[in-house]
Amino acid sequence: MHAWVNGTLLEDPTSPAIRVTDHGFTVGDAVFEAVKVTDGRPFALTRHLDRLARSASGLGLPAPDLDAVRAGVAQLLAAEHLPLGRLRITYTGGPAPMGSGRGSEPPTLVVAAVAMPPAEESVAVVTVPWPRNERGALAGLKTTSYAENVVALAHAAERGASEAIFGNLAGHLCEGTGTNVFWAADGVLRTPTLASGCLAGVTRALLLEWLAEAGEPAVEEDAPLEVLATADEVFVVSTTRDVQPVHRCDERSWPDPGPLTRRAQEIWRQGEARGIDP
Repeated sequence: MHAWVNGTLLEDPTSPAIRVTDHGFTVGDAVFEAVKVTDGRPFALTRHLDRLARSASGLGLPAPDLDAVRAGVAQLLAAEHLPLGRLRITYTGGPAPMGSGRGSEPPTLVVAAVAMPPAEESVAVVTVPWPRNERGALAGLKTTSYAENVVALAHAAERGASEAIFGNLAGHLCEGTGTNVFWAADGVLRTPTLASGCLAGVTRALLLEWLAEAGEPAVEEDAPLEVLATADEVFVVSTTRDVQPVHRCDERSWPDPGPLTRRAQEIWRQGEARGIDP
């Protein structure tokens, strides 16, 4: 693992680098991006940096220096070639007095990289009893306030699953802890709208674009969380999972990926092969 902090590539990524008063550490006042690395290159980096800037703006942080982020990414990947890996870009409110109020010091910018194994061929998921707040101040922002996800994933692990699926306050399907959700009904792929409070996932956006280009568009619609129990097919998408079939959701099972899921996987592979920064 390598790390780059505020312009410096650390020789020892395990050495102390962030002040204990950093607002990202004390109160989770930070945004982040996770970027897939393939053959030493970051995939869809421009889209991830655009979302980092949007999340920072939504949180009220100063605009990040995206050129500095790119420089950090380049230095990091030059230091360690990753055939398959994950970049983590974190941008915090910087050192501040203890408490929720921000300080006057500049933000903290960290880029870290680590190897990762290929995603599993399919995943078991469970729905959880805690709703996302689609009307909250953080709705749709990729912040580091992930304690809710930690609790949900522990709940899923206790039930033999490795992803948890949230509804929202309206009772509609929203998202996973780190995934967007697609389901098939009546021969059509569907996914929640961004108004549901789900994250505007980079993989979600690319897949929707590529499905439309292939003449097989998915429908964005909001439906009750219970729609997963009657769906013909379900899959999740994310930066580190690409298009991953769901073989079990609560008490419902799908022994094999369905035809629309397989087609989405094929379209994803074709689109990804066209370029590293779509």
